Amino acid sequence: MSVLTVNKTNFDSIKNSSKPVLLDFYADWCGPCRMVSPIVDEIAKENPQYLIGKVNVDQEPELAQDFKVLSIPTLVVIKDGKAIKQVTGARPKSQILALLES
Repeated sequence: MSVLTVNKTNFDSIKNSSKPVLLDFYADWCGPCRMVSPIVDEIAKENPQYLIGKVNVDQEPELAQDFKVLSIPTLVVIKDGKAIKQVTGARPKSQILALLES
């Protein structure tokens, strides 16, 4: 499955997915975000049991504010419509998968 571009318009349908959701809050100018982005893309392709989305904080400041994103990249895991985990900073693939699996 491909990575979804998340915005205010489609956020509610994504948040309420029956699958666990991983949101990657990023900006195009952010070096660590560019390191995490291909890992998130890879996870999306290899793991159809998850819904993976990316939120550009420059284009969606309200969503970033709703999740209290102060630094990027920030990864948020949502289950049953609620954010259950949130981490900041570049992470290796194994740590990102562990967030989703636990």
